[in-house]
Amino acid sequence: MDYLSHNIAVNLKRIRTSKGMSLDVVAEQTGVSKSMLAQIERGTANPSIGVLGKIVSGLRLDFNELIQTPPLDSYLVRTEETPPIKEVPGQYRVWNCFPIEDNHMVEIYRIDIEPDGIYASGSHGERTREYLAVMEGELTVELKDGEHIVTAADVFRFESDQFHRYINNGDQKVRFMTFFVAY
Repeated sequence: MDYLSHNIAVNLKRIRTSKGMSLDVVAEQTGVSKSMLAQIERGTANPSIGVLGKIVSGLRLDFNELIQTPPLDSYLVRTEETPPIKEVPGQYRVWNCFPIEDNHMVEIYRIDIEPDGIYASGSHGERTREYLAVMEGELTVELKDGEHIVTAADVFRFESDQFHRYINNGDQKVRFMTFFVAY
């Protein structure tokens, strides 16, 4: 099941049960058959835009309520199960720690930079701030105001509306987490 079908399945069931509605009542209110609604909730149907339109209209929902990532109390991301989103062999690898989250004000990445590796990044836009925590090694962060050395167990913050580079001048891999916050 793709993520969109999963989101629709989980959200439809959550919305229906939170309103105390049975499948029969939802079918009557939306004009979508009970069997189709059950298939959608199980994630075995791929509903058309027309069917989704009937559901959001009949339940008086915003379309995004149906397709957005369902709220989760907890979610574990295992690095070994997540492919890097960017990679230059012998230089760096970048993982998006929470790729399934939508409409969020924080992005979290894990970055590994090999010895003598450099990862350059452009501006993340106005009113963005970056926080980073080095887990292993020593990282040089190059900003318009100069270079900053951040070592294991250190944390660093900067306005990320500027070009910046992460540099590993050491002889071992540097591993760090970075958090982008829009404010």
